[in-house]
Amino acid sequence: MSDALINGLAGAGGGIIAQLLTYPLQTVNTRQQTERDLKREKRKLGTIEHMCQVVKQEGWERLYGGLAPSLAGTAASQGVYYYFYQVFRNQAEATALARKKKGLGDGSVGMFASLLVAAFAGSVNVLMTNPIWVIVTRMQTHRKMTKDQTAASVSPSSDAEALVTVEPRPYGTFNTIQEVYDEAGVTGFWKGVIPTLIMVSNPAMQFMLYETMLTKLKKKRALKGSNSVTALETFLLGAVAKLGATVTTYPLLVVKSRLQAKQVTTGDKRHQYKGTLDAILKMIQYEGLYGFYKGMSTKIVQSVLAAAVLFMIKEELVKGAKLLLSNATSS
Repeated sequence: MSDALINGLAGAGGGIIAQLLTYPLQTVNTRQQTERDLKREKRKLGTIEHMCQVVKQEGWERLYGGLAPSLAGTAASQGVYYYFYQVFRNQAEATALARKKKGLGDGSVGMFASLLVAAFAGSVNVLMTNPIWVIVTRMQTHRKMTKDQTAASVSPSSDAEALVTVEPRPYGTFNTIQEVYDEAGVTGFWKGVIPTLIMVSNPAMQFMLYETMLTKLKKKRALKGSNSVTALETFLLGAVAKLGATVTTYPLLVVKSRLQAKQVTTGDKRHQYKGTLDAILKMIQYEGLYGFYKGMSTKIVQSVLAAAVLFMIKEELVKGAKLLLSNATSS
């Protein structure tokens, strides 16, 4: 079994576990990012308050809306990303060794090369899995209407809520797929792909920071006669790397969520986005810079926790797989 396949499978396993642990936070964060109702915005609920509100008004199950496609998307995304990351990484390492033989460089993959490797792997991942995340975003932001909201929605004096609709029975994955297709055809499944491709810099930065810190830590350990890194250290390295990447690229994540959520075709044109640039301009005009950082505190907690768990589980799975393979070949 190749290193690329081992890393791909380990990444998928770690991603699923991290997703299960942090999914309610992800749902709340997506709702915060796509919130465009002025009355709701003025309340500025915290993460815990927002979660309690969802449970009270819509039930526990809404915190896990879109979980099934999200798990499939996580497994696919992490598997694809880690597989192609390892493939491109192997090529980069082979190139670095070839340059060393010619007297150029020390044979190691530099920071810029690591960034490119992560960017290429991320781009392949985005193009292959974007339809899944459009479906997940729709299901996360789909709300059940309370009786009061239903009554208010028929009042001519009330403002239409951008993301609150009467939930059909059932509203599952296939219903969502049909809804997206009816609205925009096949191209609807690639809504938000432009900011998502730009957001490739997030995992690229994350893995660049992670690989750099991990390499330095291993070098220090090597001087002491040890090259091992504990699960806790991997957890902390993953958390720090994700924190730096998330803060930098968060505005693009908000734009992506706005484009992938259900669009309003009537009412206030502030809530209607024709594309990436239109969304950015309208957010600047009507919401200011604050609009690009909605729900950031929730995202930091969710992303850092998920990334830390992912790295820790992934590294342990890789170690276990290699140990099993080495025992199998020796016996």
